[in-house]
Amino acid sequence: MPVLLLSESDVRQVLTMDMALDAVETCLRKMALDEVQNIPRARSQTDHAMLHVMSAAAKTLGVMGYKAYSTSKRGAQFHVGLYDGKTGSLLALIQADYLGQVRTGAASGVATQYMARHDASEVGLFGSGKQARTQLEAVCKVRKIRRVQVYSPNGDRRQQFAEEMSRVCQTEVEPVPRPEMAAEDKDVVITATASREPVLSGHWIAEGTHLNVIGSNFLGKAEVDAVAVRRCESIVVDSKDQARLEAGDFVQPLEDGSIHWADIHELGHVIVGRYTGRAHPQDVTLFKSLGIAIEDVAVAAKVYAKSQEAGLGRLVEW
Repeated sequence: MPVLLLSESDVRQVLTMDMALDAVETCLRKMALDEVQNIPRARSQTDHAMLHVMSAAAKTLGVMGYKAYSTSKRGAQFHVGLYDGKTGSLLALIQADYLGQVRTGAASGVATQYMARHDASEVGLFGSGKQARTQLEAVCKVRKIRRVQVYSPNGDRRQQFAEEMSRVCQTEVEPVPRPEMAAEDKDVVITATASREPVLSGHWIAEGTHLNVIGSNFLGKAEVDAVAVRRCESIVVDSKDQARLEAGDFVQPLEDGSIHWADIHELGHVIVGRYTGRAHPQDVTLFKSLGIAIEDVAVAAKVYAKSQEAGLGRLVEW
């Protein structure tokens, strides 16, 4: 059976944030309704590189698949394998760097939709890389954002980011020279960094803030400090199974007993109304994104369908 090969260029031609927001919300809803099997990330490594693999299936989406990527000092390489959910046939192999960026942004966008205050209009952003771009784009899709302040250690990069994203999001994006300025008096704060140590102090956060914490997926890394986690009235993840393996931001608060796993809920359960994402306007809320396979598979399924309609990609006999 022929298999469709889709390059990064093909994916960029068809994948939009709106498409990803719809796909991610739908798959997380199905996950809460027990219509999804999601296998957390597993890792293996040599002395020079690490391989990361995770998979998922959803009978009502009609597909199953895996995401695999390698990381080394030379960078990272990503792909998704997409299979027919009935026949098991391999449908597509999709380069997935951009796909992963967009689906991660979309997950935070869905969390913001269900957890941030409805009048949220000011955003603070830590990070000015690829993931920060799609984070901001997604949040601007679900709330009417009038001002963004961004901090990253490199002044030139944050200036360039601010200029670019002002155009992309059609709103004011301002670089700031001190990290606390990206947190104080904000309605939404996003951390999208590669830091191993907290970049966000809980003492900087205002009442009513929603946090999207997306940069760390190792137990030995944390972007927010224990004070920030302790201040949260609502803590939500995309997958508790994966969070137990990877949510380094929770390690200290769990160890000192200030939070418990029973207090942490999945975003899908918020979407279906089983738990509330925000009980009161003054609550501080947190979404910890790990990035799970069903999000990649759901977005990949839409990319595959759109690419077929557009005649993109290259068919090869398998």
